[in-house]
Amino acid sequence: MTVALHRELVYPDSDAVSPPKHALPQVTWNKLPEDFILSEDPVDNNLQPLLAEALRESLELAGLFFESMLIATNFGICATVADKTVVKAPDWVYIPEVKPHPESIIRRSYTPNVEGDRPLIALEFISETEGTEYSINPHYPYGKWYFYERILQVPLYGIFHPQTGELDLFRLVDGKYESQSPDENKRFWITEISLFLGTWDGKRSQLSTTWLRWWDQSGNLLLWGNERIEQEKLLVVQERQKAEQERLRAESAEAQLQQERAIRQRLSDRLKTLGIDIELNEE
Repeated sequence: MTVALHRELVYPDSDAVSPPKHALPQVTWNKLPEDFILSEDPVDNNLQPLLAEALRESLELAGLFFESMLIATNFGICATVADKTVVKAPDWVYIPEVKPHPESIIRRSYTPNVEGDRPLIALEFISETEGTEYSINPHYPYGKWYFYERILQVPLYGIFHPQTGELDLFRLVDGKYESQSPDENKRFWITEISLFLGTWDGKRSQLSTTWLRWWDQSGNLLLWGNERIEQEKLLVVQERQKAEQERLRAESAEAQLQQERAIRQRLSDRLKTLGIDIELNEE
């Protein structure tokens, strides 16, 4: 099934993506068994990890990423449905608060409720070879849409189409994803983190394309590291220019003062030759 066909499942009526009314098996929350073999499939293209990295970097540089959070890329989120372990790996996931984890141990996966909050945001980046982001398959191993909506109950699910630069965002309302409408800038307001999420056309990592980016409540773009460096360089240049302008103004004022002193001195000398002795004071 092509991506276009999957998109038809969502639009224009979000009711079209409601999974069939199968009774959801019992869901329990157990840590991933140590001997569980995780998929090691490579990412579909070099853009996907760059998109994920860019989202995280701007949050971190803005001081909005804390030790208590978990932001991960292509990272397994687990649940046990009936007697089967189910693992889905969003291309980008944001979890507001997780329980402390030993620094010496690398996380292999994450189980909500057992290890901390459920994910607040799950994002998928569609590629040419994908098409499962809209899958509502209610049977094991379950479609991504079904897993995020019915099993994990992730409040916000975003699907980004890099080829077209379109971002679709869905919010969980009464147990069902509802399509959200962007503002006039094509950005989505996320109340839980007081930020806008939207698309931005530009260059990063020597790649000119459409990126996902954050904006604050005032509409200020959360900058990447290289942009901060360029901004600081510009500020340094502006400060130097300001200092140079101040120096030139001071020199001009000093020159003007010297000229006025010379004029007063010549006038005083001229008056003395006429027998008039007047002291011309400087103002």
